[in-house]
Amino acid sequence: MIRPGAPEPSTKQAKPRETRLRALDGLRLIAALMVAAYHYGGRDGEVAHAWGTSPRHQFPALHQLFAYGCLGVQVFFVISGFVICMSGWGRPLRSFFASRASRLLPAYWAAIIIVTAVFALPVVAYKAVSPSDFLVNLTMLQQPLGVDRVLGVCWTLWAEVRFYALFALCVVLPGANRRRVIMFCAGWTLAAAIAQGARQPLLDIVLMPEYAPYFIGGVGLYLVHRNRRDAYAWGIVAVSWLIGQHYAVTRLWHPESVHAFSYRGSLGIVLVVTFGFLAVTAIALGWLNWANWRWLTVAGALTYPFYLVHEHLGWVVIEVLHRRLGIPSYGTLLLTVCSMLLLAWLLNRFVEERFTPKLRTALSKPRP
Repeated sequence: MIRPGAPEPSTKQAKPRETRLRALDGLRLIAALMVAAYHYGGRDGEVAHAWGTSPRHQFPALHQLFAYGCLGVQVFFVISGFVICMSGWGRPLRSFFASRASRLLPAYWAAIIIVTAVFALPVVAYKAVSPSDFLVNLTMLQQPLGVDRVLGVCWTLWAEVRFYALFALCVVLPGANRRRVIMFCAGWTLAAAIAQGARQPLLDIVLMPEYAPYFIGGVGLYLVHRNRRDAYAWGIVAVSWLIGQHYAVTRLWHPESVHAFSYRGSLGIVLVVTFGFLAVTAIALGWLNWANWRWLTVAGALTYPFYLVHEHLGWVVIEVLHRRLGIPSYGTLLLTVCSMLLLAWLLNRFVEERFTPKLRTALSKPRP
């Protein structure tokens, strides 16, 4: 238990390392590619229409592996906990809000417009949302409002937004320090467990028991980054991993069945979740500081726009390349990923680089 008035670790001991964490950018891209592998070859549904047959027939040797790609989302959430704690440390609330909003919104708005426009083309087989639903999608609140989604991945953004709100209210607003962050992590972990037991929809929406362990684990790893000898931080990480693997297995495991698209074993699920925690741990401890290549920064910049557009627009590209042009499955997969990365670069170059600083400046200005 932390005693009131107990001294914080010394400034020298707690000072974060100054090396730019380019390895974190690389891990972001790995997580995004995991999700893309899942969306393109790790499940049935709309993507089967794009291929013309089930992806298990297109990738008989790899579809089982691709099915684990959905766990890239859990890896993203651990990274997000680390980054948001780092971003919010020492920042006033206005600056934190401006930073998050300007980071998320420009590329998101552009992706909403592009996907809606492409799906509305007569030559595209997928149905666009109604004009009303399109407008609601611009708010990022379509998920709780029950509106049809333009982007399939936007459910993860809804989880991110709720995490930002909790962190802003509990940590950034009163001022981030080690004790407050530890209490935030401990309080959220306990409250999420209570919410799971209570089974109350309101508590589930606010506290997100299914996703909380990954965000909390990432926050704990940022404390480790600041002071690798912090026993409380390591405890937060350990408890978060233990609970996180439980939720991942509970949600994604199913018995082996000939009717199922693929089989995700519980051990495989635990290993992927563990990979996410260990990878961010290695970055937090500075073990990957040698991965300091500039191209990793570019990779990190492309990850968010790639994540936004890859799923639905990827279906369109797959259908054109594979069914209309007759390109083999693995060639189509590679070309689809490359085309989505190119689109992500265009969005970063002409949308994010141009509008993110302007939006940040506008939101950061104090009222006259």
